[in-house]
Formats: sequence, C-alpha cells, structure tokens
Amino acid sequence: MQGKAYVAGVGLVPFGKPGTTEPYDQMAAAAVRHALDDAGLSYEAVQQAFAGYVYGDSTSGQRALYGVGMTGIPIVNVNNNCSTGSTALFLARQLIEAGVLDCVLAVGFEQMLPGALSEHWTDRPSPFARFDHLCEEINPWQVPLALRYFGGAGKEYMERYHVTPRLFARVRAKASRHGANNPGALLRKVLSEDDVMAAPLVFPEAGMTRLMACPPTCGAAAAILVSQRFAERMNLDRRVVIVAQAMTTDRPGTFEKRSMMALVGADMTRAAADLVYQQAGIGPEDLDVVELHDCFAQNEILTYEALGLCPEGGADKFTAESDNTYGGRIVTNPSGGLLSKGHPLGATGLAQCAELVEQLRGEAGARQVAGARLALQHNLGLGGACVVTLYQRAD
Repeated sequence: MQGKAYVAGVGLVPFGKPGTTEPYDQMAAAAVRHALDDAGLSYEAVQQAFAGYVYGDSTSGQRALYGVGMTGIPIVNVNNNCSTGSTALFLARQLIEAGVLDCVLAVGFEQMLPGALSEHWTDRPSPFARFDHLCEEINPWQVPLALRYFGGAGKEYMERYHVTPRLFARVRAKASRHGANNPGALLRKVLSEDDVMAAPLVFPEAGMTRLMACPPTCGAAAAILVSQRFAERMNLDRRVVIVAQAMTTDRPGTFEKRSMMALVGADMTRAAADLVYQQAGIGPEDLDVVELHDCFAQNEILTYEALGLCPEGGADKFTAESDNTYGGRIVTNPSGGLLSKGHPLGATGLAQCAELVEQLRGEAGARQVAGARLALQHNLGLGGACVVTLYQRAD
C-alpha cells in the first residue's frame, strides 16, 4: 500500500419521491459536479470512475458521466444491491491506496419506481432464491418480501430479548428528530413514539408499522478520492481520510443458523466492523458519529449490536438512555438516516459518506456532532454485501 485515500470532495442532490425528480443521468451529473466543485477540481483530473446503481440498463454510468465530460477514462458500472454506493467507494479507495491512481470518482444514483422493491427478471435463477426460500420457511406470512425479511428479523429480536415494537418506534422517533435538522431529508416531520406505533400496520405479526420503513426514493451522491501526493500537489482539502474499510459477504451461517437476524446481514456487519476496528487499532467506544443502514427501524437495532455500539440484547437500554443521539455516547444517523432521507439504493452509501465528511469538517450546521473526529459508515446489501468504512479528521 502506498498511502491513504483522502476524501477531497463530496456532493449530492436532494432526494425525492419517485416521479418528482429529474432522470437518473441528470441527478448523477449534478451530484458529480457538486463533488468536483467541493474538491476544487475539473472532471479532467479524474482518472477513473465507478458508477453505482441497481435499477438501470448496462452502461447507465457512462450515460450519466458523459453529461459531465467525455475524457475517455475507464467507467466501471457497479451493482451490489443496497450497498452499491459504498461498493463503488470501496473500489475507488483500493486504487488510491495501492498507488495505482491519484484521483478516482465514485458516484451512485437511482431512479426508482413507487411501491415495494421487486425483481425484474423472472426467466432465470434469482440471486435471492436461497434467501427467499429460507425466509418463507421461517416467516410464512403473506407480506412483501422486504417487510418479511426485516420484520421477521425484528420479531426474532423481540422474542430473543423480550422487548416490544416500541423499541423500534423509539428509533424511528429519534430519526425524525435528526431528519428535521437536515434540509436534504425527504421526511422532516418530527414524530413521537406514539405516532409511529399508531401508523398503519404493514406486518401485524411483527408489530411493524409503515413509519418503521424507509420510503422508496430517487437521488444521487458522489465522492472524489485522492492520494496524498496528488492532494499536496493540487493543494486540495486533506481534512478527511479513510483510515480503514472492509467489505464482507455471506458465510454458510447465513443459512445454517436458520435465523432471520443472520439472514438480513447481522453477521456480515459484525465481521466487517471487527475487521475495520482491527485495521485501525480502535474500538467502537472511540467513535464519535455513525451513519448506519436503517432501511427499517428494526435493522438499526440489529446494527447497533453488530457494530459493537452496545452489547447483544442491550439496544433497549442504549436507546432508552439516549446514548444513540446528541448528548449521549454516540450520535447515530445525524442525517436522519434512510428513515428520514429515503433510500435511493445506488446513492445511499455515498450520501452516508457525504454526511460524515461534512461532520468531520465541522460543516453539518444544525446537525453537527460537536468535536467529531472519528466517523463510521455502515452500508448493507442483501444477497449480500456489507461495507464498513472508518473516516478520521486528519488535522
């Protein structure tokens, strides 16, 4: 390894409901321009790009980036389900750290349809077939699969640790308070626990209400990673550096445990976090701020424990004592998370990156975490891949 990767620039466009935003190529191009402006670079400085999206045809990345410039650079299209954006970041970081390139762009975007997620190809083996089969065995209830996965995991958690759905409502209410301070959040209304509990049930057997799920969303985000030598030569911002990063995929236990918590990636998360802590020589107690993958309030609870923010079974106490918010031990999802911002699949990981870079620079405004110096990002995709990234303020 030749050196660390610095995040010289970040950019995103406001997320919106399906049908209310510009097309994917325009959103992506705008996010890239914002990141380039933030870094103080022209597109001609970029040596390679990774373009992440889930729902789109081949070479959609080229279509998006040709709107910024046509410099002939390699453009690699990336699809890793909901961890797509951070997978693009992972690939860009590897090139910088290996000393292969000095300036790499990661961009993620998504133009989604309303309603529940669905598979578009029905004439070939589904990558989810094994997951779906086990999910249906454990949770035979007739609800959309995404709800069945994460609602089922939440149900297992409740039964294992003797808690109620109000725990998940507490997380959703916290997300709403954080999201109210984020001008880019799709949902900014402050909710109480009672509001969340009173919302329509979408998975009654699991106590899951509609407000415990993130909304389908369109949007785009981007980051410019650079080497130290390039940053010094170009006099770029070197305040934020990636000090550790890991990507994990499923192991046999995902299926052999017959556990919904394992099936939705808790073990992948734990393994990735452990690798990152080992690489950086720190522990979760050293973190100041975390952006984690709260596609459902249930997954935020599972992730607290998988990241080591609290002991297994300790999420009820952790949240009841407000250790997951301002004034507590660690601020989780100051942006409002996916529950408030929405979840444009390909863009989510890079939007998390943008939030944490702003936090470490001290530029997050009303949602600023005071004195933030170590920030952790968690981005999860079923099927599966988990990326955990540790950022540090370098000055």
